[in-house]
Amino acid sequence: MQHHRTPQRVRDRRTSDSVGSDSTARRRPRSPHRTHTLAVDDDRIPRLGPVTDPGIEQAVQRRRAAALAEWGLVDEIVLVGAGHPIGVPGRGDLTYPFHAHSEYLYLTDRNRPGGVLAFDPQDGWFDFVAEVTDEERLWSGATGEDTDGVPLGQLEVWLGARRERLVACLGAPMSESLEVSCDAALTSDLRLALDVVRRPKDAIELERMRIAERATRAAFSAAVPLLVDGSTERSVQIELEAAALRAGGDAMAYDTIIGSGTNSAVLHFLPSGRILRNSELVLIDAGAEYRGYASDITRTYPVGGRLDPQQQELHALVYAAERAAIARCVPGTEWVDVHLTAGQVIAEGLVAFGLLRGEPSALVESGAVWLFFPHGIGHLVGLGVRDAGGPLRSRRDTPPPIANLRINMPLEPGFVVTVEPGIYFVPAILQDPERRAQHRDGVDWDRVDRMLGFGGIRIEDNVHITPDGHEILTADVPVLG
Repeated sequence: MQHHRTPQRVRDRRTSDSVGSDSTARRRPRSPHRTHTLAVDDDRIPRLGPVTDPGIEQAVQRRRAAALAEWGLVDEIVLVGAGHPIGVPGRGDLTYPFHAHSEYLYLTDRNRPGGVLAFDPQDGWFDFVAEVTDEERLWSGATGEDTDGVPLGQLEVWLGARRERLVACLGAPMSESLEVSCDAALTSDLRLALDVVRRPKDAIELERMRIAERATRAAFSAAVPLLVDGSTERSVQIELEAAALRAGGDAMAYDTIIGSGTNSAVLHFLPSGRILRNSELVLIDAGAEYRGYASDITRTYPVGGRLDPQQQELHALVYAAERAAIARCVPGTEWVDVHLTAGQVIAEGLVAFGLLRGEPSALVESGAVWLFFPHGIGHLVGLGVRDAGGPLRSRRDTPPPIANLRINMPLEPGFVVTVEPGIYFVPAILQDPERRAQHRDGVDWDRVDRMLGFGGIRIEDNVHITPDGHEILTADVPVLG
């Protein structure tokens, strides 16, 4: 490892890959130096330690080139921070597991803390990396394999030579020791532009998601046989997560959600020692992660393997809503329409079930159906379970058309979204006097009172938008075990 070299440029190759863009966004004039800054020497491309994914070096260059095309920079510089380990309060030197900021990881494929990727339209890319310390070698066995780049100590000199320029600060916040004045408006604009590039998944990203999905499938296969009288939410969690790791997952992509009985009506219930009892519902929402890329699956099962007639009717209704919503997942469809499709199916089903009264579309419009389906239909998933979900620049000041929507844009090829309708009996919502008064004619409140202990049902799959339709990445996880 060299300690005293001068900064060297790492430049991107121009590619012909097309990337979707927000055509109504304000564009900056093109830099006269753009072609020059996109030249590259392949042996100087930074990477995440030993490369195991064929084509990752080229993929990183395509991503950077696409970002530059969206940014349209002239004189502004960009810093993208990896971030630093976060200490657990009151636990000495213990830190939470480190995850590099998604924007940094996307543009470097490096998950090492402390790094800063920098870009100057006049000079190209500079990959500043934190060198391995003796403490890291001692305590964690760090080898320095992923520190190919410019020593981080030279970043201050690099910034000093560009002191009068506007700076966009993406990724995680910079070290407090750096004197950087980040332009908030520029940062916001470039972040939304980078989201445009990040949303469509390339082949390497999709393959990592498929590996995560296979690990998650194994996890669910291990969990289902344990859903018997006398098990606990915690015991199911233990075996589920162990199976995910055995099957190739690096970690869980988020805290595993397992709720039995009335706990299944809590959207993000963390497993407890509660004992499972026959005929109860168990909602499991879990996903493995591979090299930063997530799977995110929900299934709802009966303890003992058999749904009673009431559970069967509502489970079938949620599944029908999911199938109808997934059918709308094609290029050009506005996400709000996917959500409303699920809401319409659930409204029709709850009228037939006898819980709602009236014309289904009116029950959607009045909000009565959302008492039982109180969240959005889904979100983008990929590099983490909340991936590049910022608004289009043309809609940044426009609130979502429906509360709780996590996406407000039309679907495009390459997007991966979760589709996850549900029906829940949440006492905090259904016993609220104001809601009962507002929807006194549209809801059979006597029946609601008899069902307050029912729990909840959610079914969730990950859907890849293709040029001519969609692909359900998680279709091989059975809906009922």
